[in-house]
Amino acid sequence: MTGGEVDDTVMRREIIESWHRSRDYGVDPYFTEIKIALKPDELEQIKRDFDPILSIALPFMEKIYEAVGEIGMIVSFTDANGYVMMSLGDNRVATELQIYSGKNVSEENVGTNAVGITLKRGIALQVLGAEHYRQMYHNKTTSAAPIKDENGNILAVLSMSGECSKVHPHTLGMVIASSLAIEHELNLNRINDELRQANEHLDAIMQTISEGIMTITHDGIITDINYFTKKLFKKSYEELIGAHIDEIISRPVLNMLKREQVATYDKPILEMIKSERASNDEKELQFYSNGRKRTVLISFKPIYTRDKSIKEYLIIIRETKKVYSQVNKLFGSKAIYTFDDILGDSREINDSIRLAKLVASTDATILLHGESGTGKEMFAQGIHNESQRKNNSFVFINCGAIPRDLVASELFGYVEGAFTSARKGGNPGKFELADGGTLFLDEIGDMPLDTQANLLRVLETKQVVRVGGNEVIPVDVRVIAATHKDLAEEVKKGNFRDDLFYRLNVMPIKTPSLRERRDDIRKLVDFFYAQFTKLDNRKPAIDESFYMTMKQYNWPGNVRELQNVMQMVTNIVGENENLSSKHLPDYIKEVTVESEFVDAKAEHSYVRPLHLLEKEAIICALKASDNNIVQTAKMLEIGRSTLYRKMEKYGLL
Repeated sequence: MTGGEVDDTVMRREIIESWHRSRDYGVDPYFTEIKIALKPDELEQIKRDFDPILSIALPFMEKIYEAVGEIGMIVSFTDANGYVMMSLGDNRVATELQIYSGKNVSEENVGTNAVGITLKRGIALQVLGAEHYRQMYHNKTTSAAPIKDENGNILAVLSMSGECSKVHPHTLGMVIASSLAIEHELNLNRINDELRQANEHLDAIMQTISEGIMTITHDGIITDINYFTKKLFKKSYEELIGAHIDEIISRPVLNMLKREQVATYDKPILEMIKSERASNDEKELQFYSNGRKRTVLISFKPIYTRDKSIKEYLIIIRETKKVYSQVNKLFGSKAIYTFDDILGDSREINDSIRLAKLVASTDATILLHGESGTGKEMFAQGIHNESQRKNNSFVFINCGAIPRDLVASELFGYVEGAFTSARKGGNPGKFELADGGTLFLDEIGDMPLDTQANLLRVLETKQVVRVGGNEVIPVDVRVIAATHKDLAEEVKKGNFRDDLFYRLNVMPIKTPSLRERRDDIRKLVDFFYAQFTKLDNRKPAIDESFYMTMKQYNWPGNVRELQNVMQMVTNIVGENENLSSKHLPDYIKEVTVESEFVDAKAEHSYVRPLHLLEKEAIICALKASDNNIVQTAKMLEIGRSTLYRKMEKYGLL
């Protein structure tokens, strides 16, 4: 301090470097006070933040002091900024060193000392007597070691101080060993926290997955489940954990598997899992819950130990009706229309909508009856979307468009081998696909009589048996049927079962024809006109003559026919001309011309010549069947030769 020179042959380099820094900091080597200290509230805040490390360090500090077992020693714990957080030992030494909680012993504040150098260099060392920069410490010795995190950052410093004569030869070694032990504990705590967070994260994911997840031991004992598994089996956690898998799930459905594998799978579930080890292909199994049989799909894979032996099996369980519902949503079997999509302000359409809304909230079977093209499917979808089943499947089947021999298999499904072209593994029917949702049976009047008997049984028992099988599958389905035929008349003719008619006719709703609500024609014209010209910048006006002509026509094809006409006229109207009656097809304009001969005294009279009605009926039937002559003749209830003759008569060939 007087000559400014240091003999580096007798002084350690780290001490010399610290002396130079201390002088640059302006530390007074002869001053006997440590000025910088935290206020009580500041100290308490830092201690609260530092508590996780302090709680680990305290037992080690006590063991060090106990091991030394001498008066004149003090063990201290300092944070990364040089503030003393805790100290224990000889109070006299603490007073002499001024090592109190909240005091700052960094190199910038007190000059060269073991804690200060450790904070600067990140190394463990011992500073002896006169190596201290301040003279007040020349009869003291301090051993210090850093405590670092997993990235090598200094978190704190553990130190032991005392009179030079009291320092044990192995003091620094004990401090280093303790600091390493504290680091190890901190690392274990960090790893445990990370594992706990990972487990909580994984558990949160597992609990929100809408599939059952289960682990079982090699002996079949259930060791873990998620929330959906409890919900699926309707059992508590305590009832499932520790139970045997074979007590929970029965054996596979034999008729769903390959015939040559029946012997292999006619055994308990655990045996099946052990024999296969892993299965990516889902297998259909049953179990009973509250007396009700339920069907699930399972897949499984082994969980191996380090020595490649099987420790557990992971089993994924999915409820079949949820799988079917998801498939239906992905591939279009869902209701897209609501009652808001049904256009019209007339009393007739509003009465039908009002009635449909009233019964939508119930599970009553509904029969929609009305002419083709009146929007029966839109009503069915609207009812579904207004019901409590709106989040489940809406499944559609046209009973008149399926070959007679396939109606039963389409409705009820079939098992493998039920008939020549049966799909391997079988196939679920529309009732199974609609489980939990709504099944819309369009053109129910065309259903074969033998299938009607099976349908009646399903409606009454709420159970399905697949074609060729004998397993009873419970289903929860709301049925909406639709027809353009007079079913009461069909019952009289013997074409429809009277018991099924009464079962379906619980809540009849009529979808009015367009000629019964002519006041809605203008609104429909405007809607379809806007729809078909939305991609076209040109939007000519619509003459009143167009509306009048459209309103006078009888619309045997109802809204569907009007939609087709609007699509046609929007394509042929000129760029700079208005849409008028001249753009309409001749068969519509002819009706208008000939209607002039009708008795004008009868207001709202729509009587027209029979030949025009016949022509309209043929045109409508051709459109409804996509020009299929056989289907058209069937719809008109005439022979094909008669149909050809009439088409030639009206210039439709």
